[in-house]
Amino acid sequence: MRTSSFLPKLSAIAGLTLVSAASADPNEGLALNRFDPSFAGDDMFGVPSAAIAGDRTVHAGLLMDYAHNPLVLRRESDDQNLGPVVSDQAFVHVNATLALFQRVALNVDVPLAAYQAGSAPSGGGQSFAAPEPTQFGDLRLAGRLRILGQRQDLIQLSIAGNVWLPTGAKNSFVSDEQVRGLPQLLLSGERGAFLWSSSLGFEFRPQRMYKGVEQGRTFRWGAAIGYRAGASRALQLGLEGYGGVVVEDVNRLNTTSEVLASVRYRFATSFQAGIAAGPGLTSGLGTPDFRGIFTFAYSPASGRDSGKADPPRDRDKDRIVDSNDACPDEYGQANADPARHGCPAPQLDGDHDGIYDEQDACPTVIGTASDDPLFNGCPPDADGDGIVDAVDACVKEPGLRSNDPKAHGCPSDKDGDGIGDAKDACIDVAGIATNDPASNGCPGDQDRDSILDTDDACPAEKGAPDKDPKQHGCPKSVRVTNGEIIILQQVQFDLSKSTIRPVSDSLLDEVSGVLGEHREMLKIEVQGHTDDRGFPDENDQLSQDRAQAVVDALVQRGIDRGRLMAKGYGQRKPVATNKNPEGRQKNRRVQFVIIEKQNK
Repeated sequence: MRTSSFLPKLSAIAGLTLVSAASADPNEGLALNRFDPSFAGDDMFGVPSAAIAGDRTVHAGLLMDYAHNPLVLRRESDDQNLGPVVSDQAFVHVNATLALFQRVALNVDVPLAAYQAGSAPSGGGQSFAAPEPTQFGDLRLAGRLRILGQRQDLIQLSIAGNVWLPTGAKNSFVSDEQVRGLPQLLLSGERGAFLWSSSLGFEFRPQRMYKGVEQGRTFRWGAAIGYRAGASRALQLGLEGYGGVVVEDVNRLNTTSEVLASVRYRFATSFQAGIAAGPGLTSGLGTPDFRGIFTFAYSPASGRDSGKADPPRDRDKDRIVDSNDACPDEYGQANADPARHGCPAPQLDGDHDGIYDEQDACPTVIGTASDDPLFNGCPPDADGDGIVDAVDACVKEPGLRSNDPKAHGCPSDKDGDGIGDAKDACIDVAGIATNDPASNGCPGDQDRDSILDTDDACPAEKGAPDKDPKQHGCPKSVRVTNGEIIILQQVQFDLSKSTIRPVSDSLLDEVSGVLGEHREMLKIEVQGHTDDRGFPDENDQLSQDRAQAVVDALVQRGIDRGRLMAKGYGQRKPVATNKNPEGRQKNRRVQFVIIEKQNK
């Protein structure tokens, strides 16, 4: 149990708190140790493997596990350490595995608490008995079934089950005095010198409260990675972590988590010895501040495969074992020269492009590799037109030979618009590229009025045909400038009224169409103007009413009212003289001024 001051507290017990663990009820047993050895024959200390180590193969060993301060009492008010309930706990495990058919493994683990010590602290009306020095723990029986993958595969999957029988002594922190069970899903694998293991399980154990710490069903996990060093890979370095969370109350200091760094060495083919050590990371029940492990086991190396001695590795399958193969990843042949033994026979490469002549379709010209045997080793020709990319002016389009370097390798282009005739819908007229095959290579029509830009006198404004070339394609009633929508006709109103005459409906239809096309125009001021006849105040009101009438008419045609703003200027902004009828008619007008515009 870790005693760092940042760890969370348990609930108070008469002014006391049991940090990271709590003493068992005097009348109930408690299996305090949270380390469970892997099967004998596994590669890790506490994280089981999904692999099955052999066929009718026996693995056996002793494992010694020491935990320091797995159970300590603290006072909640000042976090004072009142002493360890269990300061030292050392187990000796006798562990044996029988591997069958490279698919099933059976395991038994017999734990003996060889040494236990504690100070029997008390406080706040609570007391805790010190553990008995030597006691048997709960016997574990376990089995494993391989579902997917073989030993040495990258991915191996197994299911496993563990059962603990209540064979341990009562009141000595070695037994729950009831049957416990742990089904598990195991996933592991190997790749070269690296190996890894992981486990997920759900432990069913007696549900009870230990001095404010809920104990019972527990989610268990483990993960480990190892590396086998040296040519023989007899030395293994590892790092593993494991732990659990009691699901009854995950907020009450009942989460366990430990890490171990390990070294394991195989000698005399069938024997292993190893050590591991590491700290506890959390303050759950039974988590020590330090754990140390030593193991000595009989584990035949043949168990890694089929029960027979491991065959020498031969990765490239050329019947030359890797230890003697100078090219272990390339299929080769025997050679008296150790530096070439197991390597492919020398091959000629006349053009030095890295492609041997027997596979090189262009053995005298430097080229590149290709999946097509007809082009392998030849200079690249991305468009396959027989003109290599180095001199092809159009490397991505099949083309024709030409004396002009700028056209060599390019498709025919009669109109010279840069679009090959094969894709040009207007091969005799220079045009622009489009995504529409029907218009690709044709002159543009940016205003989409069906009059090509080459003939359109107003290419940016949608218009109508006209016999006058200067008006062909130009709008008849409405023009758009940077700051204004100009109407070439006036909006007609009833005399001295704001009622719009039907004759102006088509004009307003055209204005609404322009506003619909030009969404970048965010705010338009619809201005009303009059001549100087009448009273100024009346003219101001009349111009405001007429401007508002136009706004309403455009809204009825689907234009967002938020884009329009009516403003009457009366007689204050004449554009012509008011001294004759022609000038006064020009002053009686509606204007559309662009107030706000979004950049394209």
